[in-house]
Amino acid sequence: MERREEQPGSAGAGAAPALDFTVENVEKALHQLYYDPNIENKNLAQKWLMQAQVSPQAWHFSWQLLQPDKVPEIQYFGASALHIKISRYWSDIPTDQYESLKAQLFTQITRFASGSKIVLTRLCVALASLALSMMPDAWPCAVADMVRLFQAEDSPVDGQGRCLALLELLTVLPEEFQTSRLPQYRKGLVRTSLAVECGAVFPLLGQLLQQPSSPSCVRQKVLKCFSSWVQLEVPLQDCEALIQAAFAALQDSELFDSSVEAIVNAISQPDAQRYVNTLLKLIPLVLGLQEQLRQAVQNGDMETSHGICRIAVALGENHSRALLDQVEHWQSFLALVNMIMFCTGIPGHYPVNETTSSLTLTFWYTLQDDILSFEAEKQAVYQQVYRPVYFQLVDVLLHKAQFPSDEEYGFWSSDEKEQFRIYRVDISDTLMYVYEMLGAELLSNLYDKLGRLLTSSEEPYSWQHTEALLYGFQSIAETIDVNYSDVVPGLIGLIPRISISNVQLADTVMFTIGALSEWLADHPVMINSVLPLVLHALGNPELSVSSVSTLKKICRECKYDLPPYAANIVAVSQDVLMKQIHKTSQCMWLMQALGFLLSALQVEEILKNLHSLISPYIQQLEKLAEEIPNPSNKLAIVHILGLLSNLFTTLDVSHHEDDHEGPELRKLPVPQGPNPVVVVLQQVFQLIQKVLSKWLNDAQVVEAVCAIFEKSVKTLLDDFAPMVPQLCEMLGRMYSTIPQASALDLTRQLVHIFAHEPAHFPPIEALFLLVTSITLTLFQQGPRDHPDIVDSFMQLLAQALKRKPDLFLCERLDVKAVFQCAVLALKFPEAPTVKASCGFFTELLPRCGEIESVGKVVQEDGRMLLIAVLEAIGGQASRSLMDCFADILFALNKHCFSLLSMWIKEALQPPGFPSARLSPEQKDTFSQQILRERVNKRRVKEMVKEFTLLCRGLHGTDYTADY
Repeated sequence: MERREEQPGSAGAGAAPALDFTVENVEKALHQLYYDPNIENKNLAQKWLMQAQVSPQAWHFSWQLLQPDKVPEIQYFGASALHIKISRYWSDIPTDQYESLKAQLFTQITRFASGSKIVLTRLCVALASLALSMMPDAWPCAVADMVRLFQAEDSPVDGQGRCLALLELLTVLPEEFQTSRLPQYRKGLVRTSLAVECGAVFPLLGQLLQQPSSPSCVRQKVLKCFSSWVQLEVPLQDCEALIQAAFAALQDSELFDSSVEAIVNAISQPDAQRYVNTLLKLIPLVLGLQEQLRQAVQNGDMETSHGICRIAVALGENHSRALLDQVEHWQSFLALVNMIMFCTGIPGHYPVNETTSSLTLTFWYTLQDDILSFEAEKQAVYQQVYRPVYFQLVDVLLHKAQFPSDEEYGFWSSDEKEQFRIYRVDISDTLMYVYEMLGAELLSNLYDKLGRLLTSSEEPYSWQHTEALLYGFQSIAETIDVNYSDVVPGLIGLIPRISISNVQLADTVMFTIGALSEWLADHPVMINSVLPLVLHALGNPELSVSSVSTLKKICRECKYDLPPYAANIVAVSQDVLMKQIHKTSQCMWLMQALGFLLSALQVEEILKNLHSLISPYIQQLEKLAEEIPNPSNKLAIVHILGLLSNLFTTLDVSHHEDDHEGPELRKLPVPQGPNPVVVVLQQVFQLIQKVLSKWLNDAQVVEAVCAIFEKSVKTLLDDFAPMVPQLCEMLGRMYSTIPQASALDLTRQLVHIFAHEPAHFPPIEALFLLVTSITLTLFQQGPRDHPDIVDSFMQLLAQALKRKPDLFLCERLDVKAVFQCAVLALKFPEAPTVKASCGFFTELLPRCGEIESVGKVVQEDGRMLLIAVLEAIGGQASRSLMDCFADILFALNKHCFSLLSMWIKEALQPPGFPSARLSPEQKDTFSQQILRERVNKRRVKEMVKEFTLLCRGLHGTDYTADY
């Protein structure tokens, strides 16, 4: 029966008759697509045309749309429809029609050789697709036939037209091969066939490229065609003559871009390194471009310098190992390296006056890796040759990293400034890498240059030069341990001598001090040389990020040596905080810095500093607590709560974070008496409750309050104990009024740290039961709007089972309801919620034997859990979650084996469950496999992955390779 469809635009036209995909209707739809101003009509037309292209009628209307009297848009659609039918529905074409289809396409291509270029290209792609489907059996010499047919003299089309049409066809053939949907085994056969056919293409291309009479448009097309064919991994030696011709064509400005593309593609193919003799012949050709490169740089011709650099880098980067191996040719390879060095140091500022230097950076990594990978003897020889080259590279990179003059920089767009910043980060990474080859001598080299620059009276002072040298030092010091370097003391001594008159230089000075903070911790006598600079910079909003992050690093690394400076640091920090110089995130970092600093003081000192530091904020908070809630005072409240929580994150008088470093690193005794953070929290507790009472409906404020306690609990651990009862009470009130995920997360922290302590168990148990009861009520009302609460609730339940299973012994806990809610949560679309629910079950099932209520509910409702898991595996849940469901199956098998063996057979009995794609045998095999595997969890995960693919009809498809 012929397929019938609505005409585009007739949707909703009541009883309008359905119309076929006829030529007239296609033309109407195309007119609608191109010219109808109504976007909805355009979309309808597009949808209809897509259906038309794949319909059986496309075989009929396509040829009619190619008639000479049609406009190019209509002809183009006809050619595209042919390509889609041939490439996607090849199996529908009877074998006895192959030849006539081929002949028709040849005829059309010949006709369009002097017609519309876009239609010609589409027809060529259609014929290419046909050739690939017929090769090698049904059309063994496809390419040779194409060449022969288009060279026939009796064609009505002129020679140049025929030649361009043939070149277009030959160009799209390899491109179509790369994107074709051929099955893997066919792809290999066709690739081999094309490699042989290459013999019919390259001589023709060489002849056309070297013929003086060939017009420019033909030679350009030849280069594009060559570029397309080399990507089929043609042996490099077979390309030799054409590569040489492409090098000659670089002198012709019209052919330059196409020549570069062809040469780079030929050199870069992975297989090329096998042809060392050909590679060695290419080096002189590349070196022969140096004069053209110099001229281009001199004339500011960025396109030409960029293209030549691409060629040099393609040869060097792809084949440095193969070329280094040819020791007797070391001088010619060194000449190539020096040419690439010239490209790295190309004059001008990236990205404004040049865009070439960045292309070379990966080459220097590759060359270094290859040199360091040789055996000791050969490496020593190459180290001798290339260490000076790499020292030169450091000078070149630091020159390229220099900022332009302030006046010039002022004219740069924000996009150019951002590109330059990223470029400098790339340079920084390269310098860090080069350190591996040059070692400590590199730091000495930078230090000597900086020393000469700062002490010389002969040369005019350049802040850009100073900044670049410091930037180089900082790049290395950030990631390499410079603690044993003998030049760092000198550098720390030089820093205060730098005349800082510029934001960029000041930024780099700050970051350099930050990078040396670990060294300062080992040499505390030097702290006083740089700390005043950092404190001074804190007052400058333009240095906000660098000064605050540097102070934070110093306070973290050197805190035990900072007590003499503490009063000054706190005073300056307080001043800049009050003046609101910094943005929110820097204010938070500054509070963290102060937390580190105060951690190392005596308790009385901490309390005194805390009082002066946070009193203004407490007063402000008291004032805000009285006001009627509005957006601006909400921001102020969240800001103050954020400052407090960031301070408490790092204020750790028990030095928990030092524990892993060993007791010998503790420089202070553990203080006696109440913890200062607890003292402050107790003082402000009432105030926080007052703020909460007005803002309970606001998730952001509730989150900010919870964050204070959560961060304090994490830092203080057992020291937080005195606060547990009142915090449990407050959390209960908060959650009773409006349930929010942040309150559950904080409850989970309390369970994790304190639930196992008898003294704290009663308030924590009461809170646990309260939030569970409220959340269960939420489930009855419909939990779908609160996936975050369900997620946090599941995590809380899992934590309770892990840390204190006694919480599940309480008679007031409705374990059955909890179980059923968790099964419901398994069906949520949000992956984190599903993961958390699976985590709960993997903690619950092992408790079947020890907690009576758990054993009972699993016996009664475990089958419901299994069905939910099988539904998920059957296709209801994302494939990325299958490991989580496999964990539940494994736990059921391990802890409830007799029940599972009964349930799984029953559950899989109904036809179509969990997927209509499964046979009874496949289901039976799966249940037997699962029941047999009680030890190896990894095997169960593999079984589940395999089974879910069968359920989804994806087993054995390419799609599965993504997972």
